Amino acid sequence: MIKDYSKNYNDLTKLMGELGARIPSTIKGFNDLHKASISEGALTTKTKELIALGIAITVRCDGCIAFHVHDALISGASSEEIIETIGVAVMMGGGPALVYGCQAMEALGQFVVLES
Repeated sequence: MIKDYSKNYNDLTKLMGELGARIPSTIKGFNDLHKASISEGALTTKTKELIALGIAITVRCDGCIAFHVHDALISGASSEEIIETIGVAVMMGGGPALVYGCQAMEALGQFVVLES
């Protein structure tokens, strides 16, 4: 089940840039929504990234897992917080979330190694 989450993250970032050149209004709108949704408020950015990761696992989105594991780490989440988030996602999403939770754990291991 080995996937290269760093490559996935980088490839998707590039593709999103290319798509943004073709549909700039749509991508700008999405980016504005993302920025507003993830900014500090009653919840910290870290908490919001962990929520997004839990949702990514339950909806089974590989690219979303790559982005939100990466961004959770950047926002200050610890490996332990990410692992507990995976646990909550598994509780909410059952067997399929367990499989994608394992993939999120794999992504975590890859990103932690890259940041070391």
